[in-house]
Amino acid sequence: MDSLLVFVPKITNRLRYTFDVVLSQLLGLKYDITTDIVRFELRAEAKFVYGTQAIGSHPFIKSSGLLFEREIQSQELKVSDYNGIKVFFPVFDRKSMLPYDIFSAAFYLVSRYEEYLPFVADVHGRFEATSSCLHQHGILRQPVVNLWSRQFAAVLTASFPSLTTTFPTYNYLPTYDIDAAWAYLHKGLYRTLGGFARDITQFDFQELKQRWEVISGQKNDPFDSFEFQLRLQKKYKLHPKYFILFAEYGFNDKNINTRNPAFQQLIKHLADYAEVGIHPSYGSFQNKAKLRSEIKNLSAVLNQEVTQSRQHFLRLRLPITYQHLIDLDITDDYSMGYASQPGFRAGIANSFLFYDLDHDVPTNLMIHPITLMDGTLRDYMKQDVDEAISTTQELNATVRAVGGTFVTLWHNESLSDEKRWKGWRSVYEKIIEMSV
Repeated sequence: MDSLLVFVPKITNRLRYTFDVVLSQLLGLKYDITTDIVRFELRAEAKFVYGTQAIGSHPFIKSSGLLFEREIQSQELKVSDYNGIKVFFPVFDRKSMLPYDIFSAAFYLVSRYEEYLPFVADVHGRFEATSSCLHQHGILRQPVVNLWSRQFAAVLTASFPSLTTTFPTYNYLPTYDIDAAWAYLHKGLYRTLGGFARDITQFDFQELKQRWEVISGQKNDPFDSFEFQLRLQKKYKLHPKYFILFAEYGFNDKNINTRNPAFQQLIKHLADYAEVGIHPSYGSFQNKAKLRSEIKNLSAVLNQEVTQSRQHFLRLRLPITYQHLIDLDITDDYSMGYASQPGFRAGIANSFLFYDLDHDVPTNLMIHPITLMDGTLRDYMKQDVDEAISTTQELNATVRAVGGTFVTLWHNESLSDEKRWKGWRSVYEKIIEMSV
């Protein structure tokens, strides 16, 4: 037997969405929801009540009420501990199978409810890791929604031993952001001359020498690590995704001119071996017209529809960023993570559909959380190569334990094995070895 009947006082979009995530996606259960008490009472198989009060002696999860609301309002986020795991939305009812409302807690995190409430943005307009309830309670590196779901599975199967739950299986997905395809090549006359002038005025003769050696063909461009990436793909049988910054030049958007033939050829070459998506520019943040142009132009180069994206600088503002992506036919986004900290921004190690809290409806935009980024380790956390490997091992083991997808975000620049990235190429291969 692998189906459930759930009695609820009323059916809402929030409730159905959360049951899909917890019961269907994370526990592999078929379920049905009813408000018909007669139907519920006549059911002899697995069932439970979800609401504010129990019904007879039937298994019961007490609701805190969040899933029966429609508005967005400040929540008094209380925290308790259950079997060694911190939980949100504790409830106090001896009849409840769990001492917390697992469904409200899961919805609060996966919908990113807290990001709709007032917060202090960082210099890039982002919701920062330090503002998150998970970071503040020291559990950002725990996929608590997965862990809570397993706690619920344990009490549920204790009541119904014939009920079979099926957890997701572990997967590894390497992804790359191409912010600057080359360090020196194909920059155009003015940017190249400007680079030489800057090296001279700053008396950076080592940079001046390297720039000249690359441009004159004596040395490979340090950012050109693409063949190394392709070798890794073949060696480890990887199926990565690339996100290309394909935009007008700007202060934080410094890739190659989109009309450059070498750049376009590189994109087509990468698309022969991997899936390619858009890396919406810093300048397109909350600018739908600019985003539409970037997607259209990349699509023309690839000669195919672009349906996948990841925000440059992970510059994500809910719900407008995702609403724009949906309007422009993006089906999958890989921006759900923090630049400053690794872990689980939405408290979950698996993909999930975006729930638009503004309109109180689920959408068809699939969100793929990222677990770890190169710049997080090196630039924000100031970790050396050994510390980075240790952090990765810890996170990878965590994701494996819950059957999640371990998503790494790397850049071609960080595989240059030069300057501040000296030694990090070997770090990356070690990360792949432990992740596959």
